[in-house]
Amino acid sequence: MNRREALSSVALLLGGTIIGAEAFLSGCVNADRKIGSAGIDFSPDDISFLDEVGETIIPATTTPGAKEAKIGEFMHVIVRDCYEQKEQQIFIDGMTKLNEASKKMNGKPFLDSTPEERKKLLIELDKEQKEYTASKKPTDPPHYFRMFKELTIWGYFTSEPGATKALRYVAVPGRYEGCIPYKKGDKAWAT
Repeated sequence: MNRREALSSVALLLGGTIIGAEAFLSGCVNADRKIGSAGIDFSPDDISFLDEVGETIIPATTTPGAKEAKIGEFMHVIVRDCYEQKEQQIFIDGMTKLNEASKKMNGKPFLDSTPEERKKLLIELDKEQKEYTASKKPTDPPHYFRMFKELTIWGYFTSEPGATKALRYVAVPGRYEGCIPYKKGDKAWAT
């Protein structure tokens, strides 16, 4: 099973609940983009900003964090190639909204905030997005922070550092074993 088949299986299991889930099934071909068009693009500063947001969501501990998985670059590719234009705009506007929320809460931009201030801000934004998602209509747009969080988790656990250092990974797993003993604290399997 290759990576695309695995992601398609995950999308089917999740029932397509991830924003931009058609990316799993279509292989990230944005039908709205014309061949040869540049589409949206993020600056190196934008990618660095997204790396820091991702690192706050999944920080480095005894395992690598989202920054080592180059989560900003991953988000850039998925948003550019897989999201529809409406979702792209929500994501881009969300970067500005996150920075404004940081200025309001911490009196400074997100990148100038301490790790503790960043974490506190993202916890508040996560509460906000959960309330929004619980009460939103199917036609309402997604919350920008949910997009950031989903892309961080998706990108991290499908990256080499996430799959091999945060999860247990065997390149060729061999035969299927339906019941493997699990001890509390064991890593989940990536394969």
